[in-house]
Amino acid sequence: MARPQIDIYTKFACPFCVRAKRLLTEKGAEFTEYDITMGGPKQIEMRERAPHAMTVPQIFIGDYHVGGSDDLAALEAAGKLDALLAG
Repeated sequence: MARPQIDIYTKFACPFCVRAKRLLTEKGAEFTEYDITMGGPKQIEMRERAPHAMTVPQIFIGDYHVGGSDDLAALEAAGKLDALLAG
């Protein structure tokens, strides 16, 4: 089974973004990062995918909207992140 696409929307110098990317990297997950510091089409895309999200990072694993850094860490603590990453 192919691993799901992982998208993470970030902003420059965001410590929560750094923390989320570190956890994904430690898990060996490949992800696509979209820097929305200056707004633009990727920020619009993020808001379309997660209409109520007002903070970064916003993380998507496949079609599943994880949420932010704390949400990603909670999945890891609950032992559910590996299954999501595996597809």
